[in-house]
Amino acid sequence: MREIFNEMIKEKMYHYEHESGLNVYVMPKKGFIKQYAMFATHYGSNDSEFIVPGETEITHVPDGIAHFLEHKMFEEEDGSIFEEFSKNGASANAYTNFTTTAYLFSSTDNFYDNLKLLLDFVQRPYFTDENVEKGKGIIAQEIRMYDDDPSWRLFFNMLGGLYHLHPVKVDIAGTIESISKIDKDILYKCYRTFYHPSNMVLFIAGDVDINKVVDIVNNSVKADKRQGEIKRIYPNEPASINKNYVEQKMAVSMPLFNIGFKDYDVGYGGKKLLKKDIVTQICLEILAGRSSDLYEELYNDGLIDSTFDTEYVGEIDHGYSIIGGQSNDPEAVKQAVLDKILKVNSIDDSDLNRTKRKITGRFLKSFNSVEGISHNFITYYMRGINILDYTTTIEEITHEDVLNRFKTFFNEKNCVLSVIKP
Repeated sequence: MREIFNEMIKEKMYHYEHESGLNVYVMPKKGFIKQYAMFATHYGSNDSEFIVPGETEITHVPDGIAHFLEHKMFEEEDGSIFEEFSKNGASANAYTNFTTTAYLFSSTDNFYDNLKLLLDFVQRPYFTDENVEKGKGIIAQEIRMYDDDPSWRLFFNMLGGLYHLHPVKVDIAGTIESISKIDKDILYKCYRTFYHPSNMVLFIAGDVDINKVVDIVNNSVKADKRQGEIKRIYPNEPASINKNYVEQKMAVSMPLFNIGFKDYDVGYGGKKLLKKDIVTQICLEILAGRSSDLYEELYNDGLIDSTFDTEYVGEIDHGYSIIGGQSNDPEAVKQAVLDKILKVNSIDDSDLNRTKRKITGRFLKSFNSVEGISHNFITYYMRGINILDYTTTIEEITHEDVLNRFKTFFNEKNCVLSVIKP
């Protein structure tokens, strides 16, 4: 068991690697009432083409299969696993995004029983022709629901504008047509490929006994032989954007907008990616944060309201920034953003230091919640990043880093405006 400690924030976690290759991380939070556990696999909706370890042929699977598999994992021969967690006083859930599928629970009692249950059911898939067909109907309803969600369509329309070929532009749940092609055999193949312990991670936060956790892992996780690397195949995505404007009409009272910037500086993870992530957050805060000149100008002109916000998503193989909200004139907001970017020729000391403090404070606040810690850990882990490197990395960021990011990333040629109009 290896201890990882951050002197600056006085936080530590322990790392244990099981013989199967499963990585286990525990962050003790003495005195916390709630415990939280996440069992996650590096497998998301982007992984629609891959070569199984030991094979040479490319496997292509229908869009939406990672999400479909997540849904089916909760089904047991005798019912739903949710009922078992409820009997133990725990709240269980799961999610699938572009890169990750995670199963989780929170509890205030019976933590170790729930941990055994989590590890057990994720290692015990149960797919039949009948339950797969039933699942198609349920997930088709979910797809229709998201098709009618203006915020969801706004986001994916933006991605469709940013990307020509990359699977990130495809809805995580797939389409009704694509899920119709899923059967139990392809589900089992994807499960065996991506749910091997060596492609997974277990993270736990709370007031727990580390030795008990290790004992449960050793008794519950199958000591499978470590598999080779899964070769994930993604298309050669051009650096350019697909289209600079996307519009859709839906039942909204005021136009919604996302201004997206495509990141073409990709292909790496670890501390380098973490630094880029934080630098981009700093840029967005200086450019369009609540205390920025741009925000005040747009707000006073009646072009934005309190829904105006920013976000950066930086994965190993793709990335994008979003500036969005609602406005009666999204095109004017976009032009104001681009005009302000052109005027950024230097970074003021006070702006940089204030923004660093704000972002650091936001990060540290997440350690007050076992949910916040856990979700941040899994998100960064899948990018090859140690969450405890965050504070030291932010201290290293210079004016030049921020100014260079402004000049190379935020420009009109990689910008898309997605709008949902009434």
